[in-house]
Amino acid sequence: MKKLGKQTIKFDNPPTVLEAATIVGPKEAEGPLAQYFDKCLEDEFWGEKTWEKAESKIIKETVNTVVSKSGIPSGSIDYCFAGDLLNQCISSSFGLRELNIPFLGIFGACSTFVEGMSLAAIFADSGISNILCAASSHFCSAEKQFRFPLELGNQRPPSAQWTVTGAGATIICNSGNGPYITHVTTGKIVDMGIKDANNMGAAMAPAALSTLLAHFQDTGRSPNYYDVILTGDLGYIGKEILTELAMDKGYNIKNNYNDCGVLIFDKNSQDTHSGGSGCGCCASVFSGYLMHELRNKKLSRLLLIATGALMNSTSSQQGESIPGIAHAISIEL
Repeated sequence: MKKLGKQTIKFDNPPTVLEAATIVGPKEAEGPLAQYFDKCLEDEFWGEKTWEKAESKIIKETVNTVVSKSGIPSGSIDYCFAGDLLNQCISSSFGLRELNIPFLGIFGACSTFVEGMSLAAIFADSGISNILCAASSHFCSAEKQFRFPLELGNQRPPSAQWTVTGAGATIICNSGNGPYITHVTTGKIVDMGIKDANNMGAAMAPAALSTLLAHFQDTGRSPNYYDVILTGDLGYIGKEILTELAMDKGYNIKNNYNDCGVLIFDKNSQDTHSGGSGCGCCASVFSGYLMHELRNKKLSRLLLIATGALMNSTSSQQGESIPGIAHAISIEL
């Protein structure tokens, strides 16, 4: 691999996204992408006593599903990158504690899935054969941790997003027939001083712009190179902000840009306000819908930019602003 510019890596022998799997909750099952998910749950508990235990089960079974679909024995998977939104990433560590694969827990908030795929691609390029990537989130556990317990019945403002209940998992290999990860652009922390935990799209959009600009400048590409440019979790408000910010910088992305948080729910019928968010949003949309489109050659060039808000409940209570981060991968046939 070689370094391009300040933030991008180009792979001379691009790693392959061999397989993907996703499990989602009941609200996601009612959305427009339901047919692309491997399993849709009937309730948020899935037979567990707590939402946190349910989230651990979701990521565990998603990982089991992708391993089974790949046909690779679990003993032949060399590393696992996984993360989630809960404190100390307990969804991943508790859910995957019986996996018996070298484990690297990661946290990039809602950007975690692409962060994991970026690291997996670098590992694959160094000669590692098979790397597992996974990320999860759960609406109920996230609301309890970051905003208000659901029992309070707080009214959500129009700018609020709905944390996706679900998980996505992929297996990255150092050889294969694609889709290929050709470039990785690692983001920088961007903080514009926004403090509203119910307006994540506005907090993360500047970070998405920073990474988008870095990718184009490092690679020499323009927006029309890609069939689709897709952000992870900006929702409707963040999507509009990013479109305007990019235009101000001379990049017109209106024709081929969308957001996973916009795609996963039907805004009019599902009352999700500004759309979806959470680690499971980007992970499930990519592992389900986007992998289907790539495999069926409906997409051949995809720029996936996952965005994350690097805050927790303590920082918000102490009046801190919400720093944003965005990581991008170029996936091509």
